[in-house]
Amino acid sequence: RYLLVFDLDETIINENSDDSIVRAAPGQALPEHIRQTFREGFYNEYMQRVLAYMGDQGVKMGDFKTVYENIPLSPGMLDLFQFLSKNHELFEIILISDANMFGIECNLRAAGFYSLFRKVFSNPSSFDKRGYFTLGPYHSHKCLDCPANMCKRKILTEYLAERAQEEVEFERVFYVGDGANDFCPSVTLTAADVAFPRKGYPMHRMAQEMEKKQPGAFQATLVPWESAAEVARYLQEVLKK
Repeated sequence: RYLLVFDLDETIINENSDDSIVRAAPGQALPEHIRQTFREGFYNEYMQRVLAYMGDQGVKMGDFKTVYENIPLSPGMLDLFQFLSKNHELFEIILISDANMFGIECNLRAAGFYSLFRKVFSNPSSFDKRGYFTLGPYHSHKCLDCPANMCKRKILTEYLAERAQEEVEFERVFYVGDGANDFCPSVTLTAADVAFPRKGYPMHRMAQEMEKKQPGAFQATLVPWESAAEVARYLQEVLKK
């Protein structure tokens, strides 16, 4: 039994969904005074302001839903998901994303693959009485490398511990991601595990840098991908062994 962990933005989907929803804003753009409030490491707070602005502009649930449903999957992701659908009894699949629950559900249901995931970890989101789209932080943590609202390493470590208590032990962990916040959990992977960073994205670059500075410190096998079909082929080979 294998655990397969996915990220969403620029991994499953070929865009950053937080940027995508700006398409629902008037003129498909944000005013400068909102954009200037962005601070590194506090993206979740920034998005709360973006959503409040969009609510003020009359952007409704249906408008957001339409945008999320139309965000394209990354190259080869359809192949990978079809492969996983055929072999779903061999993989336990979870999603850890710094996007939001509503957007993820809209996108994956539209693509037809929401049911593949045993669990989705993301920032809580809902629509308030005014019909405004609201967003919260996922949790708090002490990791210095991650944004204030989410450390994926903490989520993955806790999930593995919880499954171990339920007497589920995984032979190997596979992690598919792209960002710096995907690098953090991938550092905890063992030599039996595989990290699939999207080629040329921060997770890939950071793993390469770590390997240069401290050879052997990054333990997982590194398999970069441009098309997720490459991930499917790799997993296919694993199943043959």
